Amino acid sequence: MQSQDVAPRPSAGSATDPVVDVEQAEAALVEHYPRLVRLAYLVLPPELGRKRRVLTAHALAQRALPRGRTSTPLIPAQAKGREGDPGYAFVRLRVVRAALRAGVPLSLRALPKRAQLPPLLPQVWGLRLFPRSGGADELALDQRLSGLSAPARAAYVLRGLEKLTDDAVYELLAAAGVDDVDEALEEADAVPARYALLASPEFDACSLQARPTDLMRRRQHLKAALVAGAALVVCGALLGLPGEGWAPDGAAAPPYAQNPAAQAALDPSRLAKAAPAAWESAARLDFSVWPARGELTGDQALLRRALAVWARPGEKVRVSATPGTPSGGPAGPPQLLYAGTVDNARVVILYDGLRIARYAEPKDGTAGAAVDFARVDGATGAEASAVVLGRADGNVRYLMAPWVKKAAERDLLKPGSGAMALTLTDGATSPLASPAAQQSGCTSWNVLQVTGEAGTSLLSDLAELVPARLTAGRPGSAKDAAGAAGLRTWAPYACSLSAARAQGVRAVNAWQFARQPLPDASGSADWVCTRAETWRGGGTQVLAQFRTPGGPQGAVAAQGQDVPACGPRDPHVLAGVLWKAQDESWYLLAAGSRDTASIEASGGVTASGPGPLLTARAEQGARAGLTGTLTDGREISGLK
Repeated sequence: MQSQDVAPRPSAGSATDPVVDVEQAEAALVEHYPRLVRLAYLVLPPELGRKRRVLTAHALAQRALPRGRTSTPLIPAQAKGREGDPGYAFVRLRVVRAALRAGVPLSLRALPKRAQLPPLLPQVWGLRLFPRSGGADELALDQRLSGLSAPARAAYVLRGLEKLTDDAVYELLAAAGVDDVDEALEEADAVPARYALLASPEFDACSLQARPTDLMRRRQHLKAALVAGAALVVCGALLGLPGEGWAPDGAAAPPYAQNPAAQAALDPSRLAKAAPAAWESAARLDFSVWPARGELTGDQALLRRALAVWARPGEKVRVSATPGTPSGGPAGPPQLLYAGTVDNARVVILYDGLRIARYAEPKDGTAGAAVDFARVDGATGAEASAVVLGRADGNVRYLMAPWVKKAAERDLLKPGSGAMALTLTDGATSPLASPAAQQSGCTSWNVLQVTGEAGTSLLSDLAELVPARLTAGRPGSAKDAAGAAGLRTWAPYACSLSAARAQGVRAVNAWQFARQPLPDASGSADWVCTRAETWRGGGTQVLAQFRTPGGPQGAVAAQGQDVPACGPRDPHVLAGVLWKAQDESWYLLAAGSRDTASIEASGGVTASGPGPLLTARAEQGARAGLTGTLTDGREISGLK
């Protein structure tokens, strides 16, 4: 449960702060290790490259332990969950100081600092490690941060990731040795405050992808070390292997296996292609009955490059995958869904029964190629109706299923406005504005409205290959949100979909579970629960949102991660919020689903009452725990 008013953060520490010993620091390091590594990774200079940034970030975090008992004359303010922990503040300061030193160029006039040198440990031989790639928003933020100085980058990250005030950031950077902190803060102000993106997998240096280094070169070097003369023979033999060398595979890495099954999966002549009318007689409408479309379906060289890059992406290929989606090569020949030109790129879309893979390369070469993966197992009907063809200038194009008769663009924030028809050319839509490209604010949320065999559905772009299906209604009986009632339900809560970007979301349901009269007689507030289900099953996000009469948008009052609440397995929910009336009085408002027999509050507010609604006097900033009892006697706890 959260208050809608944010209390001021505690002030920075002073010289009387407690002593930090190695045990305290070690406990903080172990508990918050992923956060500290992410912090170091974001502050380190991008010029190091992704692999060296990852290894250096781990090295800096692991070297942050003190050698013994250490006093802490300055401990900047702590974010929620770490407040009052001098061990964490001390370790964080050492990590930031080392990351800033790592960005200082080497000079002949001074001995190098330890942080300026490549880390001795950890080391990984034979593999390239790098975080999972995010979406267009994360890439844009990474580029903006790379243009900042190291102190400004640190200021931005401490504001966004650590939730520190400018005063606390000032004290921390000053303690880390930054000469002009004011200049760093001003420089950081130039980057839009898109702090939520800092929690993206794009910047998680503890959740990594692994790719082999140049295996052929390693083999050559090994044999050259054994017998110099034999190395020449081996190099000549390798260059003379069949398969036309490296050039036909474009941006793919050199081949490192001659497994017959793997080779068959990479043969463009073996690609599966559904008949144009296969979907009309199919028992199941899914991606397997999509015909191959696009003007380049016969371009064998392009298809060969797409398959080769899928199986072994080169070092400069940008690879991204939704959470829980494997990015390895196909087990057998996949199915071709599309091959054609989209804007300024050649695009190939493939399907292997579990994943959609999208390969894209520039029209004038293969430099800058990218391959994206999305998990789509079990997708049918509306969930298998659209795949992203391309993104450009804040717009998105889709490839539609063959059973889609009409496609249109609709602003979810304006339920009364009509839908604008989109043209369909060989299954491809005309461009529509993508909410995933919004840089700041939320003045509109455009969704894709599709009409097909099973009716009309709404799909929202969440910066992934496959848009998420939007539904509305009580869990277990929810329906597509394209109807008038569904549009009205979603309108005040559309902007909350931004919290589900790049999370591998399959569908999002909105359910108004309660309506509560306000204690100052100013009307009734709505309680709505939104639940984002993912393709992988885990990672489910639940938001309980509260909206007062006439409010344009709902406010998140409570949330849960990987909880059954508000879902088909457990169609119950309980949440609360601190609310200030017009006469400046504060109240605890709590609501549960209609089968809630009673609600009890404890902690900062002690109250109870029968039924699914509870209203109680409270103090500003009070925190309370909620417990509900259902009509069948089962207890449920409130979302936090």
